[in-house]
Amino acid sequence: MHKIRFEGRSYETYGELPDVGSRAPDVSLVNTRLQDVSLANWLGLRKVIFSFPSIDVTSCAAAVATFDRIAEDHDDVVTLMVSCDLPFAHRRYLELNSFDHVIALSAIRHAGFGENYGVQIVEGPLKGMFASAVIVLDENNTVVHREQIEDVTATPDYLAAYQALGIAVDPDVLR
Repeated sequence: MHKIRFEGRSYETYGELPDVGSRAPDVSLVNTRLQDVSLANWLGLRKVIFSFPSIDVTSCAAAVATFDRIAEDHDDVVTLMVSCDLPFAHRRYLELNSFDHVIALSAIRHAGFGENYGVQIVEGPLKGMFASAVIVLDENNTVVHREQIEDVTATPDYLAAYQALGIAVDPDVLR
């Protein structure tokens, strides 16, 4: 188990993030068109996965916005945003902000993502939601980078995530 912080208190997650060098677990998720998808939908592409509690958490929404700006310049990488939010909430947020470069996915219909990726929060007010984490996969779904974000309000290390794929990110995009 791993510990994360929310509003000054620590809470445990189920398990650990997948190890670097391991094959990423394939799970089913739901896209904003209410279709079931899995990693197989992006076979052969590199992936940046950002899990988070909810799009309604300000820091999570800001991170999704930053990932969208970064992804704009990297068509060779699929950027997947994963939470337990309803697909309708994801779609509304993406449309409201004109985000076209990230793919929002919901775990509402399929159990397993939180447990398989070690991000399921198992206690406290966010119990059942996902901790903030970044998992980067190569084109064969091998984990090449992982980051458990200790505090729900903290910012992911965007540069490290893309550097794991050999991609330099313009620091101006992070502002």
